[in-house]
Amino acid sequence: MMAQTKIPPGACAARLGKLSMEGCRIMQNRRQTRRAHFSRRQFLGLSATAALAGFAKTAVHAQAPDLTARDVDLVVLNAKVHTVDAAMPEGQAFAVKGGRFVAVGSSAEIKALAGRRTQSFDAKGMTIVPGFIDTHNHGGGEGLLYRTLVGNPYDVEFVTVESIVAKLQALARTLPPGTWVDGYFFDDTKLKDKRPLNIADLDRVSSEHPVAVHHRGGHTSFLNSKAFQMAGVSSATPNPFGGSFDRDEQGKLNGRVTDRATAAFERIGVRPTVDAAEKSRRVLEGVAFISQKFASYGLTTVHHDEPGVLAAMQEQRANGKLLHRVSYEPTGELLEAMIANGLQSGFGDEFLSLGATSEHIVDGSLSERTMAISTPYRDISPLYHGNLTETQEDLNAWAERVHRAGIRMNCHANGDVAIDRVLTAYERALKLVPRPDSRPKITHCSLLNPGLIARMKALDVVPAEFSTYAYYNVDKFHFYGEEMMQHMSPYRDLIDAGITVAGGSDFSPGPFAPLMAMQAMVTRTGWNGETWGANQRITVAEALRVNTIHGAYNSREEKIKGSITAGKLADFVVLADDPHTVAPNKIKDIQIVRTTMGGRTTFQA
Repeated sequence: MMAQTKIPPGACAARLGKLSMEGCRIMQNRRQTRRAHFSRRQFLGLSATAALAGFAKTAVHAQAPDLTARDVDLVVLNAKVHTVDAAMPEGQAFAVKGGRFVAVGSSAEIKALAGRRTQSFDAKGMTIVPGFIDTHNHGGGEGLLYRTLVGNPYDVEFVTVESIVAKLQALARTLPPGTWVDGYFFDDTKLKDKRPLNIADLDRVSSEHPVAVHHRGGHTSFLNSKAFQMAGVSSATPNPFGGSFDRDEQGKLNGRVTDRATAAFERIGVRPTVDAAEKSRRVLEGVAFISQKFASYGLTTVHHDEPGVLAAMQEQRANGKLLHRVSYEPTGELLEAMIANGLQSGFGDEFLSLGATSEHIVDGSLSERTMAISTPYRDISPLYHGNLTETQEDLNAWAERVHRAGIRMNCHANGDVAIDRVLTAYERALKLVPRPDSRPKITHCSLLNPGLIARMKALDVVPAEFSTYAYYNVDKFHFYGEEMMQHMSPYRDLIDAGITVAGGSDFSPGPFAPLMAMQAMVTRTGWNGETWGANQRITVAEALRVNTIHGAYNSREEKIKGSITAGKLADFVVLADDPHTVAPNKIKDIQIVRTTMGGRTTFQA
């Protein structure tokens, strides 16, 4: 709860306050409070259960600083501040103390709070907004540094089949026969050749190595003949539940494998490995690398669906190299440890906490055209409705189990058929175990209709919609057609229904640039100039909310972040121009001048 402080003379219009917070401290508290430290052995050697038990032992209470005149750490003056706070939507300046906003008002009023030790930043008329929040991101810093990338992770770029083959041939020459040769960040609609990548292309890479090119969407891979041979998969092999071995017009394997069919290749061949020390070093380096990238794009909070990096995040936090806040979405051993030890979503502190579950996969992909939809895909014979990857019975059991444990449910569901199943499971779990303010999450939640939206509203479902897809993946929308696209990623419909919809890039499948996301939401126009589903456009002000305060609501943290409000964490971004006034198709090009998290500058242009 916000408590008002005594307002010093000359600051009668400034909004002053402090927020007294209580919360668990996971491994190290912010610099203004007591520090807790684990050794490297404890960070990297503990089991999930032991590590979580350690978190509990290091929990302390945060103390918000008292505010008096000439006592603040930072004043930001002469800015155009969009606070995303309905009580005071705009301001010229604000003050920060102890990592939190303590006042918002005019430049004269805020300047009066500065003392001898106060840092001052003159924004010179630039625009300042709350720190951006990405509610679904797979991170993947280690992969960006150490894998062979055959596409551009961050922006639209066309490549050739020949460039992909050449990169993989070079990699194959460094590996023994029988070892996997993998390429990442492939995008099937970003090929200059204007044809699909196929098995014959990858046979040119090697006849002695299994070869795989992985779509950045994460649901399809393209393989060579050697991989199919080693897996014992032929043209006569039936498709498994929830996946397919795709074939050409003659019924022969064309190299494309979707969703659960990729499991056939998990136990064949040799995977390149490094020793434990080198692996640990790479993971640490990857965390620091991706955190720097996030900061450079204005991100101050990211919901990480990325197994195996929690310990590295904590170590880099202690090292001062974790430059963004984390809502960590658990799966596997960590999720089981939470259930076994009674740890619930929200455990942690304002820097690093455990969030909703990792996305529980229920269907396929929008970008790769495998999501489960009620209307068959266009121009595909025989009729194809996409892939469901989970039975209703299994989904019901999973949802009930995690919900009973006090862990927020989160499912990956793109198509309307999959979303219906997820809502059925959520409705059942909430009826069996009523729990206030559960905010079950649906990641992607792409194809909706009025009935599904009404059910979502009744449960206070918090969707993490694709954020940058309307710009980046516009070249895939013709597979669905305008009629369906009028209901795809329906930001307008969700906002009008009173649902707190947030943006999730799903990186690696989509770029994570928040300003690209805002432009996509406002224009529904892609890089190629095509507009799809213009009825779902939202305003710039709404898009800013989607990428800030709605993101905070998605993790039940709207009381401590997401707006420039006295008492909240001082996370903000300085922009060279104002998204509200530039041409809508230029929003993505606005320069990020500075990113600040908790009053600390994490990026400066």
